[in-house]
Amino acid sequence: MPRHFAASCAITAFLALLFFAPALPLAAHDIPSDATVQMFFKPDGNRLYLLVRAPLKTMRDVEFPERGQGYLDFDRVDPTLREAASLWVSDFIDVYEGNALLPKPRVVETRLSLESDPSFASYDQALAHINGPKLTNNTAIFWDQLMMDVLFEYPIQSDQSRFSIHPALDRLANRVVIALRFLPPGGAVRAFEFLGDPGLVRLDPRWFQAAGQFVKLGFLHILDGTDHLLFLFCLVIPFRRFRALIPVVTAFTVAHSITLIASAYNLAPDALWFPPLIETLIATSIVYMALENIVGGATVQRRWMITFGFGLVHGFGFSFALRQTMQFAGSHLLASLLSFNIGVELGQLLVLALMIPALELLFRYVVAERMGTIILSAIVAHTAWHWMIDRYQVLRQYQIRWPALDAAPLAKGLRLLMLIVIAAGLVWLVFGLLWPRLGRADESHPVRTR
Repeated sequence: MPRHFAASCAITAFLALLFFAPALPLAAHDIPSDATVQMFFKPDGNRLYLLVRAPLKTMRDVEFPERGQGYLDFDRVDPTLREAASLWVSDFIDVYEGNALLPKPRVVETRLSLESDPSFASYDQALAHINGPKLTNNTAIFWDQLMMDVLFEYPIQSDQSRFSIHPALDRLANRVVIALRFLPPGGAVRAFEFLGDPGLVRLDPRWFQAAGQFVKLGFLHILDGTDHLLFLFCLVIPFRRFRALIPVVTAFTVAHSITLIASAYNLAPDALWFPPLIETLIATSIVYMALENIVGGATVQRRWMITFGFGLVHGFGFSFALRQTMQFAGSHLLASLLSFNIGVELGQLLVLALMIPALELLFRYVVAERMGTIILSAIVAHTAWHWMIDRYQVLRQYQIRWPALDAAPLAKGLRLLMLIVIAAGLVWLVFGLLWPRLGRADESHPVRTR
């Protein structure tokens, strides 16, 4: 019996060791919750230099040499740093010159830095720092409290080439922010910021590359924007004929294009309270349109004029979605903005192509048109009302302070107002001339009833 008991204890201990052993080393190598990686991307002659700073704690499964009391041994760490730089950084970065994938880089230099070190404020400072004196064992610090700086070198054909990069470094932590600065020869520094894996990033895109990307962004944005879709739905319910929708949709398009472009050129307020104010007004616009459908009597002329006003608000909403993506426009800001608008319009056309037949079938076979208009609009109004209340509660947390009426804000406001007035006049002129051809019957008849 004692023999069986001893054997059982030995087996239990062995199984416990197998179960807990994999977890033991992970206690010191857990996946960090967040990490920031800084990069400088500089082509120079026939060489491309990539300077990278990343937290050392993100280099998991790498055993860094230690000395007494668990402090890092700086005298023996260089070979391990080079291994970690390749294993955790360069192996997951693809760099392209034109369409050609560059070979894996050479590790020129590595060094460790304190978290408080400010040398990555500029490329020159970072380069001087990585080539300067290294930390010694006079510094007593644990390995996971340090930053790893690496200088990579790629062979290239010319520094005038167009470069792209795919920094797939999202595996370093649960949340990875990559701050990349591109230093083209003879040009201004271009700053990028990515969250997670951004995919392939063209650092100096051609106009058609930027345009294609922003058409896609606009198309996906309108399909993903529930509030914009509900606003469009409210526009369609009473006017389901294509001729009647032309002035309404065009007014919305022109209006949101104005404020979107104005925001990109810094003509919009930059206060913290402005985004929640716009989000509240967007919800309010949906409530208003839905209530107008319920009350009835909405004519095409009245509807496109109101839609133009609300379109200005929605344009600011589009601009908030573009803030993080304008960095991909390169030097083609206006082309990218116009392409985003084209993508939005393509998305709207797709939505209209689905909405109009669906509403026709609904009102023909399921419910009378007037009753269906009221029911659908009431559902939309109920949803948007709750959005409006929730967003207003967020807006109330900000103290709205209007800017001082000095020269700069006044000039900015006047330029924006001039754009709005000119665009409104053009839309009025166009539809004033085209209105007889579109048919005055659409203007005079409100929502049809049965």
